[in-house]
Amino acid sequence: MHQRADDPFFTEVRSGVIIARSMPVASYLLGLYGVCDVVEFAVAPDGIRLHGRDDTYLPTPIEYKRGKEKQDQSDSAQVCAQVICLEEMLSVDIPTGYLYYGRTRRRVEVEMTSDLRSLVKQMADEMHTFYRRGHTPRVKPSKACRSCSLADICLPDLQKKSVPASQYIRSQIEGR
Repeated sequence: MHQRADDPFFTEVRSGVIIARSMPVASYLLGLYGVCDVVEFAVAPDGIRLHGRDDTYLPTPIEYKRGKEKQDQSDSAQVCAQVICLEEMLSVDIPTGYLYYGRTRRRVEVEMTSDLRSLVKQMADEMHTFYRRGHTPRVKPSKACRSCSLADICLPDLQKKSVPASQYIRSQIEGR
């Protein structure tokens, strides 16, 4: 599903919409960076100018997901973070983003509400606090861990077997 979305050299134009893939984005205000699967640039009066183009274009990120729509806001927060990055980079207001779910083969619109933007800012602040403290939060392993791209870093299965350092040291001293 991601083969075309992950190819940064594959850009196309469909019905006047420019489709860019694997587009790097960053927000210095939130301290975030990443890569958008797809960003569509549609002609819009309140858009931005693109090099070599006469019209103005409004960028809209589309995040591809393998499964189906989730009950929590994790996917919406991800596309909102992409919107915030694009807005900062391009000096434009972006009202919506989209999530495309492979299992249901449908695109879901995500409105960029102030509540969702606040959630993303709160999550970014929390992440930076963990980083400054050198603390990795405990994860609650679930079946979602199997398809997570960070499973090799997070190692959720090891947390099931973890022992506090004090207990480990005590067991070594006592010879258990």
